[in-house]
Order: sequence, then C-alpha cells, then structure tokens
Amino acid sequence: MPIISMFYGVIIYMYAMDDRQHHCPHIHVEYAEFEAALEIPSGALLAGKLPPRQMKLVQAWIEIHADELMADWKVAMHGGEIFRIDPLR
Repeated sequence: MPIISMFYGVIIYMYAMDDRQHHCPHIHVEYAEFEAALEIPSGALLAGKLPPRQMKLVQAWIEIHADELMADWKVAMHGGEIFRIDPLR
C-alpha cells in the first residue's frame, strides 16, 4: 500500500486500481487505531472514522493538494507509480 504522505501521526495511502468499493477518487487514512476513506476532492467521509481534529487536518490537506491527488488517482487507476505529496505543515 503506497504511502503518499505523512503528517502529525496521520498516514495517507492510495491504492492502485482501487475503484471497486467506493467508485470514486479517494484516499485511505490511518491515525492511531482509526482508519477512514475520504473522497477526493471534497474530503467527504466514505468509510471508517477519524477523530475530529485529524479529520479537519486531512480535509485541509486534501483541499490544498486536490490537483496533485487527482493526478495521482489517474496514475493509480492505470497501475502506474503513485507520487508522494508534501505533508501538511
């Protein structure tokens, strides 16, 4: 599972060819014992749960990097190598 970014204990993943379950561009997020899937570019929660503070951080990160995330999604859907994206600072 390729890690595309990490910040403040949050790990962001994107899987190649991962459009079967959620049927839309999305990322997977882990923080401590929490896991979630969030839609790109809206940041809407698709599955799982995150604490409110981490949810806000990830949603802000998605908003800042929406174009890069969509580019990574297109690459991932074609089985290509996903690029890392700068963390939230």
